[in-house]
Amino acid sequence: MITDTHTHLYSSQYNEDQDLMMQRAKDAGVSRFFVPAIDSSYTEKMLSLEKNYPGDVFLMMGLHPTYVKENYLDELAHVKKWIDQKDFFAIGEIGIDLYWDKSFLTQQQEAFSTQIKWAKEKKLPIVIHCRDAFDEIFEILEAEKGDNLKGIFHCFTGTKEQALKAISYNMKLGIGGVVTFKNGKIDTFLNEISLQNIVVETDAPYLAPKPFRGKRNESSYITYVIEKLSDIYQLPVDEIAKITTQNSKDVFGI
Repeated sequence: MITDTHTHLYSSQYNEDQDLMMQRAKDAGVSRFFVPAIDSSYTEKMLSLEKNYPGDVFLMMGLHPTYVKENYLDELAHVKKWIDQKDFFAIGEIGIDLYWDKSFLTQQQEAFSTQIKWAKEKKLPIVIHCRDAFDEIFEILEAEKGDNLKGIFHCFTGTKEQALKAISYNMKLGIGGVVTFKNGKIDTFLNEISLQNIVVETDAPYLAPKPFRGKRNESSYITYVIEKLSDIYQLPVDEIAKITTQNSKDVFGI
């Protein structure tokens, strides 16, 4: 059993072949697909996915930091409405992104803190999006840390020191296609991080691993991530899949 802990299955890039793409993933051994939210415009697509693939697709709810704009309070109200009326498996993806635009930093910080509080109230894990914002993310995690907070640092691309700090806040590291890149860097120290702290993901349709880098990603390609981790940890592929899936169960509770 393989778990893709982060895949945007509702992407328009799958409009023409979604069923085939899902079947390829299942044929590759992927049996659990965790789907993050972005903003309110994707909610209906996410609910349709859950209906079309019962028992395979598990939904999160949250406001993605790059979608924190002038209407962010309305978007947060949408998140709160849905988590109050339906069961989700995480609050995500949430966080701070200063790569594209720094002008909404204050609002991103507020949205991140607010959604963490909701996660703790609902006893749900969080899935963190962090880009050029480790210090800002850690500052908020330091304020919110506790036994009632856990989750995943999605698409982790930081240093060993940042990895250890993330783990100290009860976060697993979400490892995807970047680990296969020559300039990815995380492969240089990952073997010093216990595999118990690792989950695997694709972030499909983004960040396809080698040999598909630059092309559309899909959940079946997670096997290339697992093969790279097998090389890094010197463990059989099946063992990597088993341990990382168990880690995902520890996070999501299923």
